[in-house]
Amino acid sequence: MSATGGLSQAEAFARIRLLRSPNVGPVSFRQLLNRFGSAQAALPALPEIAARGGRPYRIAEERAVQAEIAAVRRAGARYLFHDSPEYPPLLGQADGAPPVLTLRGDTGMALAPCVAVVGARNASASAVKLARDFAAGLAEAGYTVVSGLARGIDGAAHTGALSAGSTIGVIAGGIDVAYPPEHADLQNRIAEQGLLLAEQPPRTEPMARHFPSRNRIIAGLAAGTLVVEAAPKSGSLITARLASEYGREVMAVPGSPMDSRAHGCNQLIRDGAVLVQSVEDVIELLAGFGGAPRSTLRDDGAGPGWADIAEEGGSADIGSMLGIAPIVIDEIIRQSGESPAAVHLALLELELAGRLNRHAGARVSLAP
Repeated sequence: MSATGGLSQAEAFARIRLLRSPNVGPVSFRQLLNRFGSAQAALPALPEIAARGGRPYRIAEERAVQAEIAAVRRAGARYLFHDSPEYPPLLGQADGAPPVLTLRGDTGMALAPCVAVVGARNASASAVKLARDFAAGLAEAGYTVVSGLARGIDGAAHTGALSAGSTIGVIAGGIDVAYPPEHADLQNRIAEQGLLLAEQPPRTEPMARHFPSRNRIIAGLAAGTLVVEAAPKSGSLITARLASEYGREVMAVPGSPMDSRAHGCNQLIRDGAVLVQSVEDVIELLAGFGGAPRSTLRDDGAGPGWADIAEEGGSADIGSMLGIAPIVIDEIIRQSGESPAAVHLALLELELAGRLNRHAGARVSLAP
């Protein structure tokens, strides 16, 4: 395993092991690095922290991490860490960005301005053509098109971008798993001509819970997200709303009110997304994007911070304030009267003990 950005192989191994240990997510991973200075120092502390949260704890086995690294090598892939100079800059600015990714292809694709093109899996023929044409036009204009390799709009966007320029494919499973199976050739083409990214360990088959995680990466990579066609309760709308939380542009192509597959886009436009009808509309919005989107689609939840955590903390007291309904962490701090550091540490203890769920918008709840 080769380490990048001056990271030693021992620390790179420890980071992978830390992230694969139970109940360690992007937020807790970075809090642990902030607290202990390195993954090598954080790993031995995990059982004690989890014990304060009320549960026994077992760190990920070294041999499991060794097997994972071997599988990444067999796939012709490599690791990318959050503090590497190759890490996509816009994704690095997004709350909850993956601390570790696996990749195949050229990381330079993410240094060009990126735009996400997403939409329905069971898209209409006209929407598929529109997505392909939009992606080709954006690629010709120098944009890297980002999508999720799903059937329908995603596949059309990748195909259009590959015909004219570059694309990034974000997959929900492991870097060595083709999903859907009929996109295996497309996935390989993206790895050869563009960039393929995965957050899940190799050999991971995509499950329903992996797709929202994939969607946040798509939204985080791009200055703007374009939804071509989507039903009211689709993953594409999750991607669009995540993009709005990140302060990125959200665009949608309007559709007929007679077609249920267009209702999601029409709803986004009603809620503040920018209506676009041409490649030129998208380019006009994204040219020189400086973090002030024209779309007014917003979420009121505050983004999570990577606060340093202190020695003090009372996970039992904080846990008694939580329920199954998500609540913003800032509200917990206000009501508890504790310091932000103490609250973050208490939440970390509960998370490592498997008693806490984290949600978008810096919200948390007790695990069922």
